[in-house]
Amino acid sequence: MSSTPIKFSATIKQNGNINAAFVEFPFSTEELFGKKGQVKIKALFDDKIEYRGSLAKMKSDCHILGLTQEVRKQLGKTFGDEISVSLIEDKEERIVQISDDIAEIFSKNTKVKTLFEKMSYTHKKEYIRWIEEAKKPETRENRKIKMIQMILDGKKGI
Repeated sequence: MSSTPIKFSATIKQNGNINAAFVEFPFSTEELFGKKGQVKIKALFDDKIEYRGSLAKMKSDCHILGLTQEVRKQLGKTFGDEISVSLIEDKEERIVQISDDIAEIFSKNTKVKTLFEKMSYTHKKEYIRWIEEAKKPETRENRKIKMIQMILDGKKGI
C-alpha cells in the first residue's frame, strides 16, 4: 500500500450521551487498505496533533476514528467542530514502554505478567499511563497494587 497520507475534513461527532468523540472515515478501507475490519493508523489532526489509533467499524455504515479527550483538549475543539485529518496505515509494532518499577512487579508475579502481555496495546497503554500519571509516590504505589488486582480480576482496562 502507498504511504501517501489520506486527507479529509470531518465533523467531530459525539458517541451517544457520553464524553466520547469520533470522526467518520469517508473512504472504503477495503479499497485503500485491503481490510474490512480494524485498520491501525497514524493520524495527524489539524496538521499539529499526532495520534496512533485504529479505524474501526462500530455498528456504523462506515469506519470511524476515535478522538480522545486529550486530543480534543490539545486541539481546542469539541463536538460539532471541523478538523482536518491526515492518516496512513500504521504497520509498526506497537510496544508499551514499561518503567523499571512496573517491570519489577511483573518479574515477581508471572501470572499478572502473562495476563498483561495478552492484552491489547491500548489496554496495556491505559494501565501504564494511569500509573505514570500519579503525582505522588504513594499514589503510584497504590495504583500498582490496584493494577495487579484488576488484572487478576480480568479487567482489560482502566
